[in-house]
Formats: sequence, structure tokens, C-alpha cells
Amino acid sequence: MNIDPETLANLRADYRLETLDSTQVNPDPLKQFTRWFDDAMQAGVPEPNAMTLATATPDGFPSARIVLLKGFDELGFTFYTNFGSQKGQEMDSNPRAALVFCWLQLQRQVRISGAVIRTPQAVAERYFQSRPKGSQIGAWASPQSSVIPDRSGLEARVASLQEQYANQEQLPLPDFWGGYTVQPQVLEFWQGRSSRLHDRIRYRKAGESWQLERLAP
Repeated sequence: MNIDPETLANLRADYRLETLDSTQVNPDPLKQFTRWFDDAMQAGVPEPNAMTLATATPDGFPSARIVLLKGFDELGFTFYTNFGSQKGQEMDSNPRAALVFCWLQLQRQVRISGAVIRTPQAVAERYFQSRPKGSQIGAWASPQSSVIPDRSGLEARVASLQEQYANQEQLPLPDFWGGYTVQPQVLEFWQGRSSRLHDRIRYRKAGESWQLERLAP
């Protein structure tokens, strides 16, 4: 199926739901994020914790994918993965990352960037063992991001693990699996406005405090 270039070029929406000004936001970006995240949950946004994670190799070659936020606090924004995955290898060799939340129902997005650290093993284990058993088995079974000949080997590995752990709901934490926390240095809150004159408020870390700036759309 061919998509007409003119049709594609004319795809657009005019945003009119809300406004955003520096007088409206909380001086603490974490509290502001909490407010917006709660708004997304109350609005019924599907998987409001879905976020784009962008990483890069040490020589600057970028990659991006969608992951799920599993915790946020004053330390940063946490998600979990296989350390051997592409994102895991890139964050270990170049410990910087960027996140983007996009809540189109609210005509909002949030951009976050900063340094990356691994979460403590005890925290990762507690989260891992709180997951559905099938997800725990899936983490053990999958050599994430590795080339595999077909799906049958993966399914055989799942079946073997199901048999091995048939009588227990909590599997041990794999040594190749855990969490990463993005420690924000910059957060930007974006509210869509009419005629592409969007509102953008940026927080930049300045020592122990945050500096607020308004950006041109």
C-alpha cells in the first residue's frame, strides 16, 4: 500500500486542551512529574508508564525503544532489563540516557536526560520476584537482543524452566538481569498549544537546586 505524500504531509492536530506557564508548575520537577503522571492515569491513558528510552554507544551511535517505568523518586527514574541487551550494554559503556513520555490524550510530553546507574541488587530482586511467574521465566529464558535461529529453542527453554520451577512462584534473580535508574539533569514539560506555539518549561539542575526556563516552541 502506498501512502500519498500529500496525505502524510497534511496529518496534523491542533492542540487546545491546556496551557503551561512557569507560574503553574511546581518548583520541584519530581512533584510536577507526579502531578502529570497522575493526570495521565486519571485520564485513562493506556500504559502511562510507557516511555521511549534513548541510549548511545561510546562513539555516539544512538538507539531507542519503548520500555516501562517501574519506579521514580528523588534518585531518578527506574526500569528493568537484561544487562546483555543492546540497551544494557550501551548504558554500561556510556552511562547516559534520555527518556520521553508521550501522553497524546492530554497533549503532553515529558523529556528527561541524565546519568545512568544500576539499581541495587536487593531492589532488583524484590521487583523481579513481584512479577508474574511467566515474566520471571521469560527473563530467564531470553538471551535478550541476541540472534536466535528460531522461536522453538526459546519455547523449549521456557518449558524446561516451567518444569524446573513448577512448585515455586518466585524464581531467583538472574545475575544478568536488573534495574537502571536515570538520574535527571534536565527535565522538560511540553504542553501542546494551537498553531504549534507549544508551551515548554525546562528544569535544569544547578547544584542542589533547579533552574526553570521557558523555551520557544
